[in-house]
Amino acid sequence: MPEQSAGTPRRPRRRTVLTSAAVTAAAGVPLIASAGPAAAAAGGRGRESGGGAATAQTPDRELRKLLKEIDADRIEATVRRLAAFGTRHTLSVQDDPERGIGAARDWILAEMKKYAAVSGGRMTAELQSYIQEPASRIPVATRITNVVATLRGSVTPDRVYVVAGHYDSRVTDVMDATSDAPGADDDASGVALVMELARVMAKRRPAATIVFTAVAGEEQGLYGSRYAATQFKTAGVDVQGMFTNDIIGSSRADDGTRDPYTVRLFAEGVPTSETPAQANTRRSVGGENDSATRQLARFVSDVGDNDATGMNVRVVYRRDRYLRGGDHIPFLEQGYPAARFTEPAEDFAHQHQDVRVEDGKQYGDLPEFCDFDYIARVTRVNGAVLWTLAQAPGTPREARIVTSNLTNDTELKWALGTEPDLAGYEVVWRETTEPEWTHVIKVGLATTHTVDLSKDNVFFGVRAVNRDGKRSPVAFPMPGN
Repeated sequence: MPEQSAGTPRRPRRRTVLTSAAVTAAAGVPLIASAGPAAAAAGGRGRESGGGAATAQTPDRELRKLLKEIDADRIEATVRRLAAFGTRHTLSVQDDPERGIGAARDWILAEMKKYAAVSGGRMTAELQSYIQEPASRIPVATRITNVVATLRGSVTPDRVYVVAGHYDSRVTDVMDATSDAPGADDDASGVALVMELARVMAKRRPAATIVFTAVAGEEQGLYGSRYAATQFKTAGVDVQGMFTNDIIGSSRADDGTRDPYTVRLFAEGVPTSETPAQANTRRSVGGENDSATRQLARFVSDVGDNDATGMNVRVVYRRDRYLRGGDHIPFLEQGYPAARFTEPAEDFAHQHQDVRVEDGKQYGDLPEFCDFDYIARVTRVNGAVLWTLAQAPGTPREARIVTSNLTNDTELKWALGTEPDLAGYEVVWRETTEPEWTHVIKVGLATTHTVDLSKDNVFFGVRAVNRDGKRSPVAFPMPGN
């Protein structure tokens, strides 16, 4: 069957594995080949529908309705309100009702409680606080507080997905807690996204649990997110995906060029939490591009890059921007799949800068330099991803390739999921040189399947499907019996 990928058609090349037709005959099940990701529409208006990788999922009517409710005007109002607190520096005053991080914290909580009030009891909103003793960029003991809204799942509530932005801000001197630090792009934009998704989803019933959180202490050293990730891990929470949205407020680069229909997604390959034993296995099977976070990134492209969002998701194979970091990293440290959304190119005159005019140029992270329609589109990408994750089955567990026998076939096994609407599974595969999954084999409600392809020549994965046709992220199998 024909195989295409993003951009221009690929020149046919010789394979060293069986043809798709042979696989279909050998496996005795339907096989679906890729139709290739859709090219950007004329004039840079986002993606056309009808394309995508072999694993792409078309937005259904319910999701499209949800995404249409995302309101750029509300997002703008949130960004401007957060900027109006003057400074939201982590070390700023916490008991002034008008200025400082405490005022911002209380306002965010009050808004989240409004959303929770219409949820029929499914959403709660609360503060998550601790005292950070003196440490790097924290000269005195300081209360760090995250604002957390939890929308409990109605079917599998123990499966959790997290979306975050940080509400603290800074100027040129990271220790300056008194100067105006409006922090519109960095990161009122991300907090506005989180709050808008909480507002829109509060009225709905996701199958799994979604946590919407505005964290503090990012600029001082990821303190709030590290505390949140540690609390999840200590409690044994099954976080199957986390996204931070940090600097998603503008499509304009420092040279004035604009890319209003692209968002970057930073996704690590080699896991931050990898043990020496896991590293040995990864090196032996070549899994550098198949971490749980990379599978999550592929899922984002599958469900968030389409005409319903109007956006192109540019996945970057890196944990974060060069020598920089964000609030997804503490989740990676705890072994959770996590990735970072960021605008396509940054304007550094409007990040981490004192508010000033110098040689006729305005500096500072002010709302006037934000593109609120762009933030709304990035919000739709996040919304499409989170809602699909929450409605689909969880990522298959215990996926493995049987290695007890030497054979040119590949036997895969996995554990049966517990979702009541589980319909079956699909095996996916691709050449080792391909970045995306190119073939899908439907295997039904089974926990094992043998493919007439050598595990030595291609990569395999497994994903779950429910009765509504929603697919989980792919699980990359490890060697086992």
